[in-house]
Amino acid sequence: MNQPTATAPSFTPETKLGDIVVARPLLARVFERLGLDYCCGGRQTLTSACARKGLDPHTVIEMLTAAEAESAAPVETDTAGLTLAELADHIEQTHHVYVKAELPRLVEMAGRVAGKHGWRDARLAEVHRTVIALAEEMFSHMRKEELILFPIVRQIEVGAADGSFHCGSIANPISVMEAEHESAGNAVARLRELTDGFTPDAESCNTHRALLAGLADFEADLHRHVHKENNILFPRALARAGKN
Repeated sequence: MNQPTATAPSFTPETKLGDIVVARPLLARVFERLGLDYCCGGRQTLTSACARKGLDPHTVIEMLTAAEAESAAPVETDTAGLTLAELADHIEQTHHVYVKAELPRLVEMAGRVAGKHGWRDARLAEVHRTVIALAEEMFSHMRKEELILFPIVRQIEVGAADGSFHCGSIANPISVMEAEHESAGNAVARLRELTDGFTPDAESCNTHRALLAGLADFEADLHRHVHKENNILFPRALARAGKN
């Protein structure tokens, strides 16, 4: 059986950090993990930036190439064949883990961008406030799912409950989660409006570009996340509990 051909690296040791982020903003995450300054230090080549940190530029290129391939071809789980418990586990291990890692990064970048460039675009301060509020809402939302709703779903799966709990019917927490999904969706829609569809302008610095790319990626993940809950997990849990 033929093995798939490896994708040729898109970068060389002499590629500038800033040029990489301009072309592929989501790769800023790799530089952030490694402590490489792609914003004010964006004119550095990979060779010079890595030398300052004691890193091998060829290893960094491999990391960039792998991250590029991963972002270009996200793997989606076929949720149709999952049990209720497996689907709850999948949502926690995939979407909750992503949100917990990504939102603090977006809050920090939004603050930096608003602080440095708010003088030329007053909307950046609102972007920062909206991301903070979204993060607070999402972290509260996920705690309620992990500590209350998903354990109920798992009990229903094994026949240990009939859908009636201290909170009443399972329909009650589900209705709260659905309302919070709508609120989060409205916040992301507002971010899209404030950023002209997550589109940088000619004066956007590399941190700003990375922020916009991160927000667009977050929006896409939120849509998949909410779809799996509103359209698959919740209806199936209600039907299993006889509450549909």
